[in-house]
Amino acid sequence: MRLTRSHLHMPLQAGNEVALPEDVAAHLLRVLRLQVGDACVLFNGDGHDYDARIVHLDKREARAEVIAARRIDNESPLRITLLQGIARGEKMDWILQKATELGVARILPVTSDRSEVKLDAQRAEKRLAHWRGIVIAACEQSGRAMLPDVDAPQSLLAAASLRSGRGFILDPFADDTLSSLRYAELHDCTIAIGPEGGWSPRDRELLVVAGFEGLRIGPRVLRTETAGIAAITALQALCGDLG
Repeated sequence: MRLTRSHLHMPLQAGNEVALPEDVAAHLLRVLRLQVGDACVLFNGDGHDYDARIVHLDKREARAEVIAARRIDNESPLRITLLQGIARGEKMDWILQKATELGVARILPVTSDRSEVKLDAQRAEKRLAHWRGIVIAACEQSGRAMLPDVDAPQSLLAAASLRSGRGFILDPFADDTLSSLRYAELHDCTIAIGPEGGWSPRDRELLVVAGFEGLRIGPRVLRTETAGIAAITALQALCGDLG
């Protein structure tokens, strides 16, 4: 039976005991009903899973002993950055969850001309914490032992300058398709996906100036919650870990 994996924001090392944070302890002990002596798996995003067992449990504290570290080698050979126009509510959560499961390396949430979500500094901080929680949960479920970076919400102008590798804008009328590109051009790439209202002409011009090119993955216009996931899946199927 596969053991539930739990993320901890702390260094982990075989032979050490760690105090389980309240949320992790609640899930392992109250939801899964683990007892002293039961096994669990911990990870902190350093590329390892840590086999552990519960060694102490009372009303005030739960502790686990780290038994051994195992290197997890399931990261994609492609380094994909998703530059994503911020979508509303559950749509954005879904995008982050599925992009993480599919192996993206970095997510850049952006505001643009047609963004429907407006975030002040306080809301942006809370939303970022929520998004990172979504990514952690997706890593726990999917078996990833390295966490994708999730940047703070920023303007499209600022995010476009952070493009990694070749940059693409999905365009059903573009000349370039995935099959026309060489693997070396896709190994490190950034996919720019607009918000619900799409990219404005000014947004597109900004992206083009920043070095982004049109890429056709089909003849239809996709919604914001579909487009990035479809592109990531196509890239992975062509030359990533799904092929």
